[in-house]
Amino acid sequence: MEDQFKEKDNVIRHKSFEFSVRIVNLFKILYYERNEKILSQQLLRSGTSIGANIEEGIAAFSKKEFIYKLQISYKEANESFYWIKLLYRTNYINDVEFESLKLNIEEIIKLLTSIIKSAKLNS
Repeated sequence: MEDQFKEKDNVIRHKSFEFSVRIVNLFKILYYERNEKILSQQLLRSGTSIGANIEEGIAAFSKKEFIYKLQISYKEANESFYWIKLLYRTNYINDVEFESLKLNIEEIIKLLTSIIKSAKLNS
């Protein structure tokens, strides 16, 4: 099932979708197994919003709208990183989970930064 997304999609689209899947799965663990109800919901909202806004940007009718939607994704990625750090510092996620999520979100933030800068230069 995962391969159907890889072949057709661009890198940021794929990575943001896979990050959303990780966040949904982490939410289920935090909410149901680790009994963390509030922070996990915040992360679920911001973490899945990254990819949703990228999808909206890809479907944009103008370059301005595309940039705007990717800027929202960038903000949501930074917010997600905040919740990940907070969950780590409050011992809801362990070192391995934190480092893995940190690598994912930092990569997404770098990609979004690059895409936004490039789109602004070409507009």
